[in-house]
Amino acid sequence: MNPVLVDVWRGEWVESQHRGSLAVVDADGALVLALGDIERPVYPRSAVKALQALPLVASGAAARFGLSDAELAQACASHSGEPAHVATSAGLLAKLGLDADALECGAHWPRAETQIAAMGARGETPTALHNNCSGKHAGFVCLGCVLAGEQDRRAFLRGYVEPEHPVMREVTAALAAATATDLSRAPVGTDGCSIPTYGIPLRQLALGFARFGTGQGLSADHADAARRLRQAVAAEPFHVAGTNRLDTVLMQQLGERLFCKVGAEGVYCAALPERGWGLAIKMDDGNTARAVEVVLAACVQALLRLSETEHALLQRHSELAQRNWNGRLVGRLAATPALRGALGSLA
Repeated sequence: MNPVLVDVWRGEWVESQHRGSLAVVDADGALVLALGDIERPVYPRSAVKALQALPLVASGAAARFGLSDAELAQACASHSGEPAHVATSAGLLAKLGLDADALECGAHWPRAETQIAAMGARGETPTALHNNCSGKHAGFVCLGCVLAGEQDRRAFLRGYVEPEHPVMREVTAALAAATATDLSRAPVGTDGCSIPTYGIPLRQLALGFARFGTGQGLSADHADAARRLRQAVAAEPFHVAGTNRLDTVLMQQLGERLFCKVGAEGVYCAALPERGWGLAIKMDDGNTARAVEVVLAACVQALLRLSETEHALLQRHSELAQRNWNGRLVGRLAATPALRGALGSLA
């Protein structure tokens, strides 16, 4: 059974607990820390978007079409569908001579209720540009425009989300190489945005992010692509998530010292370039909204050398206050002493 990583306190009583597993690995594949079962394959979902974006840069597509830092950051994103996110995805597609009809991610409403209400008041409905994966898919489309060569772009791009399409083959190959995983033997499902998602052990996911953060173990073109993507995200962290989102908040504060990306169902992956380590987390109960963010914050707090301001920020997120609808403090989510103890040995 995996260990308890997060306690949910109400008053002075532990009301609930969240179990999970995590792995910290260096770029040579050496295991730095393991808690729980790190060999069982998990679907990383959106946590691996940066690895899936490597071919966008390595192919020369990003340079050919002049993608900005914001557009590259959004290719790695699960954004909130805020107006700037929508405009960025639309702008990338415009550079390709395409529009939202080229995207095969589907449409959903933005994250913020205020924005949903404003759109409703204007009689607007969401498009694929509002989808949290629109930047990633715009990046796939950009890659496809290079792979298409002299072929008709729209015709070539049709069905790019399918596993055997040339675009998805490039994306899958990059993910397999970074994580040193034979994905032809891995469990496979369909992600929320319609692309394949593969079951990969936490140990291999952590390896992929150690490589992403250092370039070590990647091909030369993928190492260059990883560096370019990290630079873009550090320059434009808002485009990886959005207002008050943890990925954005932490990378705004820490810059290129941290790359972190949440995925659905309680998955989080991160690169810590200055330590040469990658990190992968999975909560057993799939708790993405609260518990996995507490674990990620506790890990970053313990594993990076921080200023007082940075430490205070991480402390607020690893000991997360809980308030009721009346604004009263009723409890907290907290990294367990066992988790902090294990991380403390690596500080």
